[in-house]
Amino acid sequence: MLDNKEKKEDLILQAINVSKSFGSLKAVNKARIEVKRGSITGLIGPNGAGKSTFFNLLSNFIMPDEGIVLFEGKAIQHLPPHKIAQLGMVRTFQVARALSRLTVLENMLLGKKGQVGENLISVFLQRGKIKQQERENKEKAMAILESVGLAEKAYDYAGALSGGQRKLLEMARALMTAPKLILLDEPAAGVNPTLINQICEHIMHWNQQGISFLIIEHNMDVIMSLCSHVWVLAEGKNLADGTPSQIRANEKVLQAYLGESS
Repeated sequence: MLDNKEKKEDLILQAINVSKSFGSLKAVNKARIEVKRGSITGLIGPNGAGKSTFFNLLSNFIMPDEGIVLFEGKAIQHLPPHKIAQLGMVRTFQVARALSRLTVLENMLLGKKGQVGENLISVFLQRGKIKQQERENKEKAMAILESVGLAEKAYDYAGALSGGQRKLLEMARALMTAPKLILLDEPAAGVNPTLINQICEHIMHWNQQGISFLIIEHNMDVIMSLCSHVWVLAEGKNLADGTPSQIRANEKVLQAYLGESS
């Protein structure tokens, strides 16, 4: 067995007693979660369980009323979202976000952090380095777009993409940041079955390359096929966690979540 120190070092993300209220509504109530480094972890629950709010709290798009969020052992609940992304934790949204009036390639290039040209002085003093970095960034972006089947759309406006293609673009753009952990909010929602299979294959491939994932998803086939560990929320509280087979057999989960869709 792992001792406490080894166990903590094995966790890339940990949330402890995280809570958030909106008026009299307790959307998240002392919830916790642990994501093991290198894993694909699932987060499920019935509608209104607080899953997306919990995601927003983990990434600090919403500040928690109480609780601690640790990324690689360091507290991040006080950091703005862009600082958290710079540390290596990025997220996608249930409704994929893309800048519709920019091309697919331009959307990708916006995801690259630490660009020399962001510094005004460098624009004048390091033009050669900026051009070289721009070439490298474009090559990286095109390689990622090729891997997700969007290379042919590189110069199309992002607004012309289908919903499923936008989700692929959002995940591809996240890869431009060289993430350690990606939080995916319903990657299969509103996507046709063929594209769902492609998305799952991409997630498994990226995971094999060392990227950890935490996934919210209502499609139980996706969760059960991808995830090694699953956490369940109900009414903002932890209901259960375990392996997919344990979750399938958990009576509380069947009543609170699976029973809802039967």
